[in-house]
Amino acid sequence: MPKRIGFAILLAVGALSLVAAGCGGDDDDGAGGEAVEVELSEQNGSGQSGTATLEPAGEGQTTVTLELSSPPDVPQPVHIHEGTCAELNPQPAFPLENLEDGASETTVDISVEDLQSGEYAINAHASEEDVETYVACGDIS
Repeated sequence: MPKRIGFAILLAVGALSLVAAGCGGDDDDGAGGEAVEVELSEQNGSGQSGTATLEPAGEGQTTVTLELSSPPDVPQPVHIHEGTCAELNPQPAFPLENLEDGASETTVDISVEDLQSGEYAINAHASEEDVETYVACGDIS
């Protein structure tokens, strides 16, 4: 009889271990979701295009990594705006770090899922002196 009890205990411990392992999460610090890539298309004959990668970065946060081709020698403002590239709210919803040599990385206080479920676009400007000229834009879908 003691062998049966020992075996039953061993089976119970094994089963509980499997259940606990299944509840262990996915090692992404609670961020949830998958990375999303947004294509940034050239605007106004700028010759600039590229990508924005949106990655979960913790509870309700997203890291936005931008790469844009043919960068000028000056920093370029870039933002997440409400709306679409076709109909952009000019007031930025989330400012991003300026593009320097065509690259930028910023963590914003909104989840990837919320960015995808709303209407948002990423918009890059020619320079700090010429923010009226849009050089690249991509809709977050």
